[in-house]
Amino acid sequence: MSYPPDPAAPEPGPVYPHPPYPGTPAPPPPYPGAASTPPPYPGAAAPPPPYPAAAAPPLYPETPAPPAYPGGAPQYPGAGAAPSYPAAPPAHPGAAPAYPSGPQPPTATAPPYIPPQTPPAPTPTSAAPPVPPAPPEATAPDDLDYRHAGSRVHVAAHQRGADATAIGQLAVQVPGFLVSLAVVASFAVGILGTAMGWLVILAWLASGALVFHRPTELAFARHVMKLRVPLAEERARLEPIWREVTARAGVEAHTYELMVENSTDLNAVAAAGHVVGVTTYALNEIPSSNLAAVLAHELGHHTGGHAWTGLLGYWYSLPGRIAWAFMRGVARIAIRVASVFSLAATGMVYLFIGMFVIGGFVAAWYITVPLVAAPYLLAYVGRQGELRADRQAADLGFAPQLAQVLYHFQAQEDAVKAQAAAQGRQLKEPGGLAKLLTTHPDNYTRLQALEPYLQLSR
Repeated sequence: MSYPPDPAAPEPGPVYPHPPYPGTPAPPPPYPGAASTPPPYPGAAAPPPPYPAAAAPPLYPETPAPPAYPGGAPQYPGAGAAPSYPAAPPAHPGAAPAYPSGPQPPTATAPPYIPPQTPPAPTPTSAAPPVPPAPPEATAPDDLDYRHAGSRVHVAAHQRGADATAIGQLAVQVPGFLVSLAVVASFAVGILGTAMGWLVILAWLASGALVFHRPTELAFARHVMKLRVPLAEERARLEPIWREVTARAGVEAHTYELMVENSTDLNAVAAAGHVVGVTTYALNEIPSSNLAAVLAHELGHHTGGHAWTGLLGYWYSLPGRIAWAFMRGVARIAIRVASVFSLAATGMVYLFIGMFVIGGFVAAWYITVPLVAAPYLLAYVGRQGELRADRQAADLGFAPQLAQVLYHFQAQEDAVKAQAAAQGRQLKEPGGLAKLLTTHPDNYTRLQALEPYLQLSR
């Protein structure tokens, strides 16, 4: 048990066998090698004093002990009251007392304990260079059903092909290819001569193989499409999802290159022949199952041949489009120059342009008519390709997740319309011809095409 401390006593200090007497100086430290003398016990003869000049007489059992503190009552052996030592437990017979190991320190009040504090960081004299922020961690939940994790994957015999959409893209691009061939041949033969001109023509025809050259594809993706190689954290999240998607399709995952686009939009792209790009928003913000549905859609573009046929048609029609853009620029400059002089000069320029266009339709209608219709046909083929890629994702088991993504797209469009209506503005809806030029079907059309798969999953 513990005793309450004396209110008149100073704050607790070290415990000693006997408190010093009033006015008595503290004894000197013991000599080296001298044994410590234990304090007397009640009923036992006290040892002789340690020093000859000590004024204190030996303590006997019959002799009353001197007072412990000034003004305190004398204590007698065997008295009922416990000795009032500062915060000291009572001494019991048979217990080994604690002996002082050195001179007695003064009974001064101990200073209060102050916990250590962390010193403030020194103020830098010069501004430190800014530290680039760490890439954002993936906050989307990982809710994907990894059916093929750790299991053997069945690889399909055909890794890619060309469906009806891909063949349609190539067919629509034939007129543009013929115009481009004529443009390249005219410039090459006219400027370099027949021999060198034909070498240039053959080199241009063979350049289409670069669509399947992986370093060229990566350069195209980096510099034209602004894609980049994923960071370590991004790759750690992206690759398991991609392996599950490709395993369900029977496609080897390393056949394609995964790349990332810094964008706040939910989007992905199938580029060139081996590139699959995804935005940082889609990578970090949507659940893994929805991201898998988006990647499965892009994989459908690759396995169906939409990506490489689209890029191949774009490349072979590029000289013709450049020539057409040049001619339009010349016509605009001619109209502006003629308008400075007179209205008659402007009319003559319009008449000349009209006769040129009509002559082209009459002389080579089999080329000019497809060229005019090509944008609308390409848009139609593109819409059909999107629906085919949706079916590819649905066949792999991602129909509900792809529907969630489409609902998200529709919610974004509705929010934009509602905000414009709240501000008193009206968004301009595309007209009939503009709708025919869209390469993606609307969300309701895509959801309607997914209905059979959604009913099977319920």
